[in-house]
Amino acid sequence: MAKSALITGITGQDGSYLAELLLAKGYKVFGAVRRLSTPNYSRIEHIRDQIEIIDADLSDQLSLIHAIERSEPCEVYNLAAQSFVATSWQQAILTGDCTGLGVTRMLEAVKIVDPKIRFYQASSSEMYGKVRETPQSEDTPFYPRSPYAVAKVYGHYITLNYRESYGMYCVSGILFNHESPRRGIEFVTRKITDAVARIKVGKQKHLLLGNTDAKRDWGFAKDYVEAMWLMLQQDLPDDYVIATGEAHSVEEFCRLAFERVGLNYKDHVKTDERFMRPAEVDLLCGDASKAHRQLGWKPATTLKELVHLMTDADLELQRRS
Repeated sequence: MAKSALITGITGQDGSYLAELLLAKGYKVFGAVRRLSTPNYSRIEHIRDQIEIIDADLSDQLSLIHAIERSEPCEVYNLAAQSFVATSWQQAILTGDCTGLGVTRMLEAVKIVDPKIRFYQASSSEMYGKVRETPQSEDTPFYPRSPYAVAKVYGHYITLNYRESYGMYCVSGILFNHESPRRGIEFVTRKITDAVARIKVGKQKHLLLGNTDAKRDWGFAKDYVEAMWLMLQQDLPDDYVIATGEAHSVEEFCRLAFERVGLNYKDHVKTDERFMRPAEVDLLCGDASKAHRQLGWKPATTLKELVHLMTDADLELQRRS
């Protein structure tokens, strides 16, 4: 009998790649999706007929219980969240409820329906915030610097609490920044590659950014969802940092993207105070040695390959339009 999995946030970047991975492994895949008047299934349209969508919301406990009862999953991947850091300052309470308390509701639903279900929580490198050490590992203390990061810390520790309190198989993947052509347009990496494509075809002239000196550890989302799956295949539950171990600046990302289309980023990139964070996170760089050692996982895509992949995809979109 095929395994089954329930993915919250299946319509997002990570959810779509994870659904593809699980389908390839023979899983029956269910997606919990918050009801919208105009649903956005664009990232999963090509596999829409292979998955089953269930209406559920992280703010509605009963809907989560019903989703688990209907899907009868062996594994639950909780990827849904209010995931944009900038928005979390404008909608701090919503972010806390969805990204933080929503994890508790999912865990409670699993505990009520079938506590033997294996549960994955999407933690974030943003939890490290004002970093205490570099690179950051599973043992590095958290210092969150945004409402989003604070909510993620809550979700991380409540997952650990259910593991230790109820003996449930609950893990958290502390994923550092991971990108792809499916990344939301509001995120800085996709904002850059979309602007590069638009500038190349003559639709705009400049790209406005905040702190271009900020450094991040960027990987390819398709590589990272494999680590999520591997975490739930281990004998014992544990938490893992997933990262490349390399930090690169926003400015460097810009340079690589503009070079890909034969342009000089200095001619087009401008700094705008509107895009500065109230509390900046200057440097995030992960130590994924535990994942290398225990999961056998390593990233397969370099930053240059990732930037080229995203830039090429956005250029193709602009040329088609």
